[in-house]
Amino acid sequence: MTKFYLYHADAFKKLKTIPDNSIDLILTDPPYNLSSYSTGNMKFSWRSDINNDLATWDRNFNPIDLKDDFVRILKPTGNIMAFCSYNLIGKWHETFDPLFDTFQFFVWHKTNPVPKFRKAGFLNSCELVVCMWNKGHVWNFGRQNEMHNFFESPICMGPERLKNPKHPTQKPILLLTHLLKIATNEGDTVLDPFMGVGSTGVAALQNKRNFIGIELEKDYFDAAQKRLKNILL
Repeated sequence: MTKFYLYHADAFKKLKTIPDNSIDLILTDPPYNLSSYSTGNMKFSWRSDINNDLATWDRNFNPIDLKDDFVRILKPTGNIMAFCSYNLIGKWHETFDPLFDTFQFFVWHKTNPVPKFRKAGFLNSCELVVCMWNKGHVWNFGRQNEMHNFFESPICMGPERLKNPKHPTQKPILLLTHLLKIATNEGDTVLDPFMGVGSTGVAALQNKRNFIGIELEKDYFDAAQKRLKNILL
């Protein structure tokens, strides 16, 4: 039977308590450091407001602060997959490329990104995922056309999208499932130290993986705990 363990804590502190070589996959969505670029919320009379006012936690993040603990807790057969933005991919590469046999990037293409009502610039329809592993890592290679470093899906919406609390970067279960099924086997343990509202945990439990989640924001933690408990009922 799959299990989950959730911690309402600071990820940088809690990670130090996780045993060495105990995690099969780190699948996480840490801060992007984009809050300083925010142009504020956009209000419309004919549609719902567009949330462009990123949270205060989305700043002062540096991947190097995760390096020692990520390497320590990951099994030799494990994988790391972390969502990131254009402004941080260089720092991720600089920090982790020397430590792993392979460093690659994966692209999530959002088929319904937020429109550009001012028609200035490109739509922000792509997000990056940095991926790292060593030789002998778990890798469930499917058909060639299933293994592109590219995945298309809508942003998280409909019943899956939590309304209260509303997390500004909630990821769709379809995308997370695609990644963890490639990088883990049933019974493996998936860690998300920036859990948010628990979407990685939902994908893990639905696919018979164990899950460990860490989240600092109490509202998000409570929402994640409720979602994961409902899966195991």
